[in-house]
Amino acid sequence: MTAERSDAVPAYPVGLRLAGRRVVVLGGGQVAQRRLPTLVAAGADVVLVSPSATPSVDAMAAAGELRWERRRYRPGDLADAWYALIATDDAEVNEAASAEAEERRVWCVRSDDADAATAWTPATGRTDGVTVAVLTGRDPRRSAAVRDAIVEGLRNGSLAAPQRRGRIPGVALVGGGPGDPDLITVRGRRLLAEADVVIADRLGPRDLLDELPPHVEVIDAAKIPYGRAMAQEAINAALIEHAKAGKAVVRLKGGDPFVFGRGMEEAQALAEAGIPCTVVPGISSSISVPAAAGIPVTHRGVAHEFTVVSGHVAPEDPRSLVDWEALARLRGTLVLLMGVERIAAIADALVAHGRGADTPVAVVQEGTTASQRRVDATLATVGRKVAEEGVRPPAVIVIGDVVAVGAVASRG
Repeated sequence: MTAERSDAVPAYPVGLRLAGRRVVVLGGGQVAQRRLPTLVAAGADVVLVSPSATPSVDAMAAAGELRWERRRYRPGDLADAWYALIATDDAEVNEAASAEAEERRVWCVRSDDADAATAWTPATGRTDGVTVAVLTGRDPRRSAAVRDAIVEGLRNGSLAAPQRRGRIPGVALVGGGPGDPDLITVRGRRLLAEADVVIADRLGPRDLLDELPPHVEVIDAAKIPYGRAMAQEAINAALIEHAKAGKAVVRLKGGDPFVFGRGMEEAQALAEAGIPCTVVPGISSSISVPAAAGIPVTHRGVAHEFTVVSGHVAPEDPRSLVDWEALARLRGTLVLLMGVERIAAIADALVAHGRGADTPVAVVQEGTTASQRRVDATLATVGRKVAEEGVRPPAVIVIGDVVAVGAVASRG
């Protein structure tokens, strides 16, 4: 063993481009099962030499992802190879194959003896076109921990590394979730970290805006219900203007962009202007807020369905597109968004069309945030209770027997 192969001398990191090049893998056990998918993904011409293989490796061969020669190693197997992975359970075979690799100048990984190898496999992770490879010599667990920390930081945006070259200006419609900043998706948080401009709704996770670098321009869409408002046309125009200026724009919305969020209107406006648009789904408050309050929208033996309804238009309003009579006949859960100010009329309509006046109702205000509170009632009392308790938007209203299930679970 020469000093150059000792881990006292650091390995020279390099990314191998193996597409179309011969790679030989000796041994079809657990090591090969872990390493083969990455080699296949790299486009390598993989030849597996082994008398047996795990079911997963067998399946890869059956799918044509690699060629499997069902036999033991023979001298000459590494001819014309660019890279070799030696992972048999026979020490003599491993030594002989390693010697052949040295003679033929083939970079060789040894699963049984790192010191005898001419190459080491780093702990590798990938995210958004970035490959992270970590080597720490004889401490593979530390390598994996460092890799995981870097990859997670890149994914959730806590490790800021904005893409500069090859970035296509455009708009990302990002669903910010129900309010808790930890409930935004990993992709949404990463796009926020890379943004030049953020156009944010009041109901988006505001705490995330504090994490943005100083150079990021934040525009308040100010879509406050029944108060000061930024017209949708103005929002569309702002998205287009900043995107055409070459900026990476994030439209940060509460919940999910396509659940009563007018996200499709913005996507259509961007398409008409020729602006690339990425839609990042968000956790909808229609499901997450009831869950945060201990209410399952479905429950075995109680509700096999749930329906999400906008309550921003009263039942008697001719603009309403909701069939309240049909909803009243359903036995499952009703979830109302934007219905606080019209809940009395909605409850009356449901009762008038046959839903029991004693049906449990829960109103959850500012769900998933530190200000969350829950008000329980029935269809007969919910209008009065909301007024007495001073419930204000945003609030999610859950109607159905699952409300009682949640109450039992909360007490338990």
